[in-house]
Amino acid sequence: MTNYGGCERTTLAASPQACFDALTDYEHLADWQGALKSAEVLERYPDGALVVYALDAKVRTVRYTLRLEHDPPHRIGSRYVEGDFRTLEAEWRFTERPDGGTDVVLELELDPGRFVPGPVRNVVREVVMGRALRDLKARVER
Repeated sequence: MTNYGGCERTTLAASPQACFDALTDYEHLADWQGALKSAEVLERYPDGALVVYALDAKVRTVRYTLRLEHDPPHRIGSRYVEGDFRTLEAEWRFTERPDGGTDVVLELELDPGRFVPGPVRNVVREVVMGRALRDLKARVER
């Protein structure tokens, strides 16, 4: 199967810690991440968590479990455990800017387990990556 994904970048008027804190407050992610229906923490570790997500993928709700690795406040990595995809790995990186803002990078690699036509891939990329960055911006800059 083909993996899909990419890398998106943005600059936010907030600290790396504010970005990290917003994205690791798993119990409240669905309150402000528009595409996310729920996030349930199964376990917490000193350096991460095990979380089950339900994502509104427009056509249907997809569910997946990720083991998240924290390197506060600079990185949140993830490893796919199980769910509706064959694999899904993502990494958020936060770099402080001299002006006090943060350069944010979101990298994603996804294997849905089946062929996905180009236009559908673009929608998935926009829903998963573009919207996640816009929602984070709205959350930390308010």
